[in-house]
Amino acid sequence: MSRRLSVLASFILILFVVVAAQSMNIQFFRAKALDASPLNPRVFASSVTAPRGEIVAGDGTILARSVSIGGTQNIYKRVYPLGALTAGVVGFSSPSYGTWALEAEYNTYLTAHAQPAQSFAQVLAPTSAADNVNLTLQPSLQRVAQKAMGGLDGAAVVLDPRNGDVLAMYSNPTYNPTPFTSFNYLVAKAAWLKDTKNNSHGFPPLGLVATQQTFPPGSTFKIVTTSAVVVSMPQLMTKVYPKLHFTKLPNTNKTLSNYASELCGGTIPQMLPPSCDTGYALVGLDLGGTNLANAADSYGYNEVPPIDLPGVAASYFPSASSFTYNQPQLAYSAIGQENVKTSALMNALTAAAVANGGVMMTPHLMNYITGPDGSIVKRYKPTVWKTPLTSSQAAQIVPLMVDVAKYGTAAGVFPPGDDVGAKTGTSQVGNGVQNTDDWMIAFAPASHPTIAVAVVIPFQVTSATGASVAGPIMRCLVEGALALQSGQPASGTSTTCPS
Repeated sequence: MSRRLSVLASFILILFVVVAAQSMNIQFFRAKALDASPLNPRVFASSVTAPRGEIVAGDGTILARSVSIGGTQNIYKRVYPLGALTAGVVGFSSPSYGTWALEAEYNTYLTAHAQPAQSFAQVLAPTSAADNVNLTLQPSLQRVAQKAMGGLDGAAVVLDPRNGDVLAMYSNPTYNPTPFTSFNYLVAKAAWLKDTKNNSHGFPPLGLVATQQTFPPGSTFKIVTTSAVVVSMPQLMTKVYPKLHFTKLPNTNKTLSNYASELCGGTIPQMLPPSCDTGYALVGLDLGGTNLANAADSYGYNEVPPIDLPGVAASYFPSASSFTYNQPQLAYSAIGQENVKTSALMNALTAAAVANGGVMMTPHLMNYITGPDGSIVKRYKPTVWKTPLTSSQAAQIVPLMVDVAKYGTAAGVFPPGDDVGAKTGTSQVGNGVQNTDDWMIAFAPASHPTIAVAVVIPFQVTSATGASVAGPIMRCLVEGALALQSGQPASGTSTTCPS
């Protein structure tokens, strides 16, 4: 009998411990997440019975606001004046599906919360109101990206390399956030089923291609390979590589060919403008897996970029050890092929780091947050994320990218007067007729860069190139961003860019 009582007491004690542990888990460890969860009835009630704060663009345009729809309880509904143009970044606040993108990232500020007391009366009866989130995003530059892309799937990112400001971040496919704000569940559900269904390229419309999708970077990765040279083996900058149509690879019968079987070679300054694949493959073999992997990691590969958005994907570069018994993979990785993958955001950061003297600033969308009285609650302070190069090392790469724009693979993309450094990329993905992902990265003015841009248009036909597909979009964004910074309309002066 006593043994049974002992077992029962032990069982009850275990149950008590489990209940106490779960209570501590809820009260202390998960309290913040549960408090902010859209499934929390209190959160839902506060999101519709009190107006959320506004999300405001860099030019003052309201991107998200709450409007009263009347009724006895004075219910509020979320409105997105620019709709699909900024949906990928702004996201939505939905009675049925919670929050997403910036609406989720800054939910605690945007939801009505207790405000600092301004009087004794407010000490006794605290007031609640929401804060407003002000962004660095420029809607006019978003429109340039949208129109220049012309409905093609892909992404464009424009940064200020000096402080990490995101000036534009446009992705296609995009979506209309308005149905998600409906209080009619069937309307919201229909939008959810429609807009979370992958398109023909497998991109979910609610995803932001610029930050959540990665692609082989192709020859844009040669900037990282060149960085590995100037950092780890600077003597390779003057090594003369043979002029070849194709090169044999070690430990295999495979060969690596140049685009259209072109003949190229020489030193790195001679090979980067025409984007010589055979030469850069040999550079990769000379560098070795450790130096190349270290260079990729120094730019932020294999890490999630710390931008203020949820669901951001890490770019990928293989580990140094993976090349030990696979030298052909090393050769292909040096030209941004094989298993190398990057996002438009990561490639824009790569251009920005070179442009900013080797210093990669943390990318961000929030500029400052204001309280309901207009006072500054929080202001973004620029921070450094990575420093892949010294200023002298970056200074060796800048003129090479300028040469790419002057007489290399990007020749003719920019008007002669534009002072641009660029690199094209045409990665072979081998999926039939549509088997190239077309890239371009750039910065301007090259003498004192104030913008860095990346454009990727994936799944293009075999004959397409980074210059022919991404180039026209890049030109419009570079000219538009520079015009905006000089106080002119972002539509720019080029007659070839859509207005």
